Amino acid sequence: MRKLVMSTVVMALALLAGAHSAPAQSSDEAAIAQAVETFRKAMLGGDRSQFEALCADQLSYGHSSGRLETKAQVIAAAASGKTTWNFITLTDQSSQIVGPNAIVRHILTGETLSEGKTTPIKIGILMVWQKQDGGWKLLARQAYKI
Repeated sequence: MRKLVMSTVVMALALLAGAHSAPAQSSDEAAIAQAVETFRKAMLGGDRSQFEALCADQLSYGHSSGRLETKAQVIAAAASGKTTWNFITLTDQSSQIVGPNAIVRHILTGETLSEGKTTPIKIGILMVWQKQDGGWKLLARQAYKI
């Protein structure tokens, strides 16, 4: 009986330990997470060179209003300084690697400043990244109202 109790306790502890350990993140998953964070920082700073490096030439960038932009339009708007971000927080992020593509979803909460007016933002985001030239490039992004 004592052996049965001890083996049950050992199994329970092993299960508990396993429940709290996170699976190892693949190098692609880590690279995607870093690319998303770099993109967030580029948005905050209006960093033209970061956008150039992160965005695929074929970029389709959809806003929650339904407006679509190309890579050139996204970069021009972000670097213009007309609208700036006071902060951007990304939550509930998930990613899935599918061959040379990665699908990333998250909730973006932030605040913009445009023409002296502060606007709170809370939208859902779907991003599609593609491995190009050895790195991850943003191929498509669609925001939606929540």
